[in-house]
Amino acid sequence: MSGLEGRTALVTGGGSGLGAGIARALAAQGCRVVVVGRRQQPIDDVCRSLETPGRAATCDVSDPASVRALAEQIADEEISILINNAGIGGPVASLVDIEPEEWDEVFGANVRGTYLVCRAFLPGMMSRNAGDIINLASVSGKRPLARRTPYCASKMAVIGLTSTLAFEVGEYGINVNSLSPGPVESERMDRNFRLEAERTGTDPEAARAAFAGRSALGRLVGQDEVAQAVVAMLGMPGMTGADVDLSAGMVA
Repeated sequence: MSGLEGRTALVTGGGSGLGAGIARALAAQGCRVVVVGRRQQPIDDVCRSLETPGRAATCDVSDPASVRALAEQIADEEISILINNAGIGGPVASLVDIEPEEWDEVFGANVRGTYLVCRAFLPGMMSRNAGDIINLASVSGKRPLARRTPYCASKMAVIGLTSTLAFEVGEYGINVNSLSPGPVESERMDRNFRLEAERTGTDPEAARAAFAGRSALGRLVGQDEVAQAVVAMLGMPGMTGADVDLSAGMVA
């Protein structure tokens, strides 16, 4: 155990991918996990897979009313760990071909959602003078990635939100950090590789190899590595306002 046992963690975007992996890793450390997602069935499935009893709650993090309803629904839970993982990849296209509605959708999920969930659950942490927040950013917020402007801009915004919020709530004993994974083995990345292959007239494996070749280790990051990084960050009480790179050396 890492000292996390007995604490309650809320993980947004917990019905699949990184969120599900993070929820399972925290439960394995003895946390009670509230798994949040937009659809009931996936979060129910994740809760059933946890080593310790969890709780499922639906929410659209980009919608203020939905976030308020979530906070009311789980008001009996003492949330001391908040993992803002919910987000979307958005379009893969040149900026001039991206519609304003597509841009707003990405910022709504990735930035507005992080703000709204922090806003809803920070008061409880502040009243207890303790808490940990980890916001999932991305290495794409720190290096160029053509044809992904809304995603990259939104993830840089998450990093800025994190560093500023850390200074706002540090006096309450609350740590706020961001984790920036590099390309993670996932269905989302498989989709991106397919789209890139279509654009360049190659094949998805060639697109994958070219992308992975930009990192020092020459590979993508595994979902389990991201989950374990979250656990490790929660074991570093002196760290706040930091952005942790987990990109296999893509920004080394």
